[in-house]
Parts: sequence; C-alpha cells; structure tokens
Amino acid sequence: MARMVRKQIYIESRQEILLKRLAQQAGITEAEIIRQAIDLHAKMVISPNRDLTAWLRERSFVDDLIRQGPVPGGRAWQREELHER
Repeated sequence: MARMVRKQIYIESRQEILLKRLAQQAGITEAEIIRQAIDLHAKMVISPNRDLTAWLRERSFVDDLIRQGPVPGGRAWQREELHER
C-alpha cells in the first residue's frame, strides 16, 4: 500500500452530502472517493504522450478509402472492421 499523507480540506455542505452518499453506495471510505476523484481529474487534465505516427497511419488508411470512391455493388469492408483496427 502506498504511503498516505494526511490532508485537511474544506468542502461545501452539498459536497459533504454527496461524498457521504457516494461512499455509502460504493461501500468505500470518503477518503477513497476523494483519492479516486484526484486520480480521475489528473487523467483528464494531464494529456498522455500521443504517438503521432499512429494518427498518421490511420489518416492514410481513411484517405485510401475515400480515394476509392463509391464501389459498385457496395463497399468491401464493414464499419465494425474499422473499430477493430
């Protein structure tokens, strides 16, 4: 288990009610709800390093499909196949 550091925070009354409700529903402590909220917020704010080459490969793939234009008799691929790439 990671070393814990004690913090004292101030929250609004409505947040206290919500915090208690969330902790009770999840069956975890209020402190754990706060720790999870910090982690979730960090994931949303701190953008991960993105592999630009992956985006370029996908863009090239889509451009190739667009260049094919309408295919007589329908396309040879299904939309779901794009999501499996």
